Amino acid sequence: MTGPTRSDTVTDTKLMREALRLARRGLGLTSPNPMVGAVIAKDGRIVGKGYHRKAGSPHAEVLALRETGAEAAGADLYVTLEPCSHFGRTPPCTDQVVSAGIRRVFIAWQDPNPRVNGQGMARLKEAGLQVHLGLLEAKARRLNEAYHKFITTGLPLVTLKTACSLDGKIATREGESRWITGEQARRFVHRLRAHHDAVLVGAGTVLADDPELNVRLVRGRNPRRIVVDSRGRTPSTAKILSSCKPPVIIATTSQASAEWRNRLAETGSEILLLPERDRKVDLGALMKALGEKEITSLLVEGGGTLAAGLLEAELVDKVWFIFAPTIIGGAEAPSAVRGRGAAHLSDAWKLRQVRLRRLGDDLAIGGYLPSSPLSE
Repeated sequence: MTGPTRSDTVTDTKLMREALRLARRGLGLTSPNPMVGAVIAKDGRIVGKGYHRKAGSPHAEVLALRETGAEAAGADLYVTLEPCSHFGRTPPCTDQVVSAGIRRVFIAWQDPNPRVNGQGMARLKEAGLQVHLGLLEAKARRLNEAYHKFITTGLPLVTLKTACSLDGKIATREGESRWITGEQARRFVHRLRAHHDAVLVGAGTVLADDPELNVRLVRGRNPRRIVVDSRGRTPSTAKILSSCKPPVIIATTSQASAEWRNRLAETGSEILLLPERDRKVDLGALMKALGEKEITSLLVEGGGTLAAGLLEAELVDKVWFIFAPTIIGGAEAPSAVRGRGAAHLSDAWKLRQVRLRRLGDDLAIGGYLPSSPLSE
């Protein structure tokens, strides 16, 4: 399909940027669905807007059409993801786009979902609509990277976050860790929690810090909380088990006694009995189980042992390391990543698409792991 003329390109880009801005309003709310925004315009003038609010609710295109009404006839639709053409939790959007009399459809990104992937565009073209694909595609893909990972692999996007001193320590030799980083950094972490489906820690973190892992410093919904506890060490009195809903998932193995599993189940926790690898929870099996629960994004806030296990198993997609301008020192002070580590620099994990963020006096460094399908 021939693209817009040069004089139209600036307007089209502006309208798609507005659709992306709308889509971002669904951050942390739409899983397992993608975030989608839609704008309807006539002669460059916006006449309707919409964004997807949560799974099971009307899609962005439908909401934009409702707001537009009769003005949709002969108008242009700008949407951040290919409209669906199948019955899922809601009816197909393509039929409503066609029946409304839309003239042209600009789509940022083709939906990787096999139930849609190209079929939505085909339906629109068959009905005589002009379809333009790829406007601000990279931004649309990045916005929905968790959806992309989940829909193409069945696994959640895994983000490893750690807060540490300049020398990579996450606590002193006596175990003191509150607070290494400052207020802005902690707000950043709470925002990450609100934008992820679930947050994961190990039993060691529960024992050392007794965290709640909820969202307090920013507005947003609480993620599901998951504890990896291979041997059954989490006490039934831990704050994480009672601080908020939904119930905590305890990932464990047959090493943990049935008595302990029953005791934690009585707190309302969901016990997930998984196979072992090297006498620990098989982290690959855990990711598969979380995918089956439609957890599309996972924030890891555990200690150095859990971080090393996930990195060594090539299960991490991206990282955020937040460095405080503090030096702790000491061989006995725990490090952000333990495990065996790289024997040679060529074996070290090198980030791609590196980003920097200043958070008060602290500095956050983020990037993607080469093993991640999202690093390309």
